[in-house]
Amino acid sequence: MEPEKEALSGTLRVNIKIGQRVQIVLKKDQRSGTLTEGVVSRLLTSAPKHTHGIKVMLESGQVGRVKHIL
Repeated sequence: MEPEKEALSGTLRVNIKIGQRVQIVLKKDQRSGTLTEGVVSRLLTSAPKHTHGIKVMLESGQVGRVKHIL
């Protein structure tokens, strides 16, 4: 993946900050790929990189993997 696309895709933990607006895919929506938008309240993935996206909790309490940073 190209570096600038990787930065916006949510696969690198260093690019995701608490309070940031992101689009995530919830566990129940993984097959359909439906995105949910919200504000990051917690980072749940401790690894610096994850191929499917860094797992976060939104302020709404929903948990999913970041697909896009807005």
